[in-house]
Amino acid sequence: MTNHGYPDRRSLLLGAGALGAAQLLPSNAMAQAPKRGGAFRVGISDFATSDSLDPTLVETQFSQHLQWQLRNNLVEAGPGGKLVPELAESWEGSKDAKTWTFKLRKGVTFHDGKSLTPADVVHSFNTHRRDGSKSMTKPILAQIATVKADGPDTVVFELVDGNVGFPALTSSVGLVIIPDGDTDYRRGMGTGGYILEQFEPGVRSRVKRNPNYWKAGRGNFDTVEMICIKDATARANALLTGQIDAYNAVDPRTVALLERNAAVRINRVKSKAHFAFPMMVDQAPFSSNDVRLAMKYAIDREEIVKRVLGGFGSPGNDHPLSAAYEFYDGSIPQRAYDPDKAKFHLAKAGEANLRVQLHVSETPFAGATDAAVLFKAHAAKAGITVEVVKEPEDGYWSSVWNKKPLCTSRWSGRINDDVLLTLGYSDTGTKAGWNETRISNPRLNAIVAEARKEFDTGKRRALYSEAQRIIHDDGGSNIFAFADFLDATSRKLAFGELAGDWMLDGCRASERWWFA
Repeated sequence: MTNHGYPDRRSLLLGAGALGAAQLLPSNAMAQAPKRGGAFRVGISDFATSDSLDPTLVETQFSQHLQWQLRNNLVEAGPGGKLVPELAESWEGSKDAKTWTFKLRKGVTFHDGKSLTPADVVHSFNTHRRDGSKSMTKPILAQIATVKADGPDTVVFELVDGNVGFPALTSSVGLVIIPDGDTDYRRGMGTGGYILEQFEPGVRSRVKRNPNYWKAGRGNFDTVEMICIKDATARANALLTGQIDAYNAVDPRTVALLERNAAVRINRVKSKAHFAFPMMVDQAPFSSNDVRLAMKYAIDREEIVKRVLGGFGSPGNDHPLSAAYEFYDGSIPQRAYDPDKAKFHLAKAGEANLRVQLHVSETPFAGATDAAVLFKAHAAKAGITVEVVKEPEDGYWSSVWNKKPLCTSRWSGRINDDVLLTLGYSDTGTKAGWNETRISNPRLNAIVAEARKEFDTGKRRALYSEAQRIIHDDGGSNIFAFADFLDATSRKLAFGELAGDWMLDGCRASERWWFA
């Protein structure tokens, strides 16, 4: 397997088991032998009072952490995008990548002692696929024609069309495995490293170590408590006063202060995350591409990266693939701040005195309001009046994002280019509730579908290059920054290589970390 979840023909046919699980493990994850014990307390910034244990409704990073504390996937996305065998000890694809066979790991049990079987996998996927499901993953799984058990330890997926990256898709957090027939998700039943003790949505959760966990060196803490802390300063104070051991989404403006404390470590991780002001292309005035281009030229990305991100990132370029993705095209010219070009496009659109509302909250990222205020000042020089509308932090993802025609957004990474573009920029993503700009471009849809089944790396690169250019030139994504992840931890904690797809080690700190 490659580091980005795309197999070539040889590794596709070999499967993970033949390659060897050790080859796929993070390179320095075992540089220091993990130790068991201790109560790990972590402050989480992204949560909602509507959070649940339903795997079809994972909307916040709090929910994501909790799912992976309690449950496992067929395949784990490791640091660097490596695919790591999890409940599937191996997988094998057909020559056309339409049939995928997964061999399940033997000896794995759920928290209640029930053994893992293929029926559990079939049920877990069909929970999303069933009629009436509200799962945001359901449209992505429309590519599955059938999923069936084949003997005591094998599951076979037949796809509608080829997908060379299908094993990577199974690492998505919503596709954790639950027991066959399970519909009472409040129990938190799973095969994961921890067992649920307490869950108060929007407040906290508490889990205890699973004494029968099948992963050696994982799930090391006696207990893990997650505490919902929206304010970045409050999270920092909680760490400095010993109330928590780690927190995510450090405010870049506080990094220098935190680093003066010898007991604190700042973990800076080059990530796949990007920040944006998405414009809905199916709503006026953003239905005009000239208006969209004017908005893109009316933002000074360099200043936002410097002043809001503290330099912990790089300017965005109005398409979602950063250099961390395999098929990133660095030859696309960087869009620069140019008020005169913005005015030119406004004149073409007949919108010389454009007025827009930008809905903002600190929920997407610390400093989002400051970024919006800076954009307002930048846009004013282009003749655009931006009204910054501050929204409540609780419920932002359900009530504002994907509802308002112009808002603030944050995207963490996805396992590969296909998953990101399918979710965020295709008609499939619109059905799934992820396409925040509502872009509907027939050529873009065709590119994503064609690249998904293309084995030839050069051809796939050319397709993804075209996709990036379409989004850059015609899309509604005003992507102004690629952001480094900044987490703060006590120096008492130890860990290996950190993942860059989500904060706090890919939302798996509870499983991967330990007290030194």
